[in-house]
Amino acid sequence: MRVALYPGSFDPVTNGHLDVLTRALAVFDKVVVAVITNPRKTPLLPVETRVVVLETAIRDAGIDADHASVATFDGLTVDAAHVHEARWIVRGLRAVSDFEAEGQLAHNNRVLADDVDTVFFMTAVEFGYISSSLVKEIASYGGDVSSMIPPAAMTALRTLARGR
Repeated sequence: MRVALYPGSFDPVTNGHLDVLTRALAVFDKVVVAVITNPRKTPLLPVETRVVVLETAIRDAGIDADHASVATFDGLTVDAAHVHEARWIVRGLRAVSDFEAEGQLAHNNRVLADDVDTVFFMTAVEFGYISSSLVKEIASYGGDVSSMIPPAAMTALRTLARGR
């Protein structure tokens, strides 16, 4: 079975993330969407919320749970890949400018674990401008981000905004 790990903060998950997941599932039998839990960073959405949002968004997108699952991890991405018996790490690229940083990470991961390789997928053109950081900034000013994120993420952001 060809298993890949798709790591990220997914804070919040965007339609671009789902596009990359769909593209990866055309190549791999199973993709584990791995949510980073970094205690040194303060995310907008707690990890538990990000997991539920991802699971809901994946289900709502019609993706079979046997082919895409959600997990959390901390530490090295290659260690998470080994835990999930993944031989590939999936990374999304929005533009050529993303490749420089992503390429450096891919090379470092290959040095750390030569049995794990990185595969890049370009997002669809219509998602090329979307990033979680941009979504958070627009949402913080009350802007409409509903076309950039799945409904489950929109619900989570609205819930968060009401709680403030």
